[in-house]
Amino acid sequence: MSDTPTPPHERPRWMTALALFCLVTVAFLVPRDLFFPATRDVEVWFGFELHGTPALLTAPLHWILFLAGAYGFWFQRRWILPAAAAYAFYVAASHLVWSEVSPNGRGWIAGLAQALVLSIPGVLLLRARRTTERRGNLA
Repeated sequence: MSDTPTPPHERPRWMTALALFCLVTVAFLVPRDLFFPATRDVEVWFGFELHGTPALLTAPLHWILFLAGAYGFWFQRRWILPAAAAYAFYVAASHLVWSEVSPNGRGWIAGLAQALVLSIPGVLLLRARRTTERRGNLA
């Protein structure tokens, strides 16, 4: 046996892209949530809108989620693919609920269409998980 360490797996480009997407999202969300009143005063959780102080207090949860995503994708953590897939499905379900309950929504048919489209990344992430686990690319 050799004592030379094995080189780390090269991060796939799509994981790098998703890590950078998560970082750019945080860079966009933080100033938007802190400095622009029209967007600062609304957050959506589970398809329901929060306004005012509750929105401002829960905004950092979105930042934390995307920072965790950036970390997970950049360092190829084993938990990132199922977690990101779960978040994608959560966003899809939230769009369905929001489309029906929000005065700004367009009804359940539009919500269903949005949910179907937004579920695609979740399916792709779950498929990628199977592929990367087979290859042993996750830490």
